[in-house]
Amino acid sequence: MMSVAVKETTSIKLDKQTKENAKLIFKELGITMSDAMNMFLSQVNLHHGLPFDVKIPNKLTKKVIEESHQGINVDNFSLDELL
Repeated sequence: MMSVAVKETTSIKLDKQTKENAKLIFKELGITMSDAMNMFLSQVNLHHGLPFDVKIPNKLTKKVIEESHQGINVDNFSLDELL
């Protein structure tokens, strides 16, 4: 006999802009925010942790990130140029 997953409503606080940007991506993928969160939690369970590496950037990386936020040493390029 197949078991049916019990759904539960939960509440989490999210950064509004990050959430809205993600919802646009999920829409393109044809999934809902709930689908995405369930996929994420399934991956957490499968990996017994976060399904991606979380690292503290070194000093050089921190410097480059800060400079990019300030528009320093940033070149404009297209996606085609990257590919």
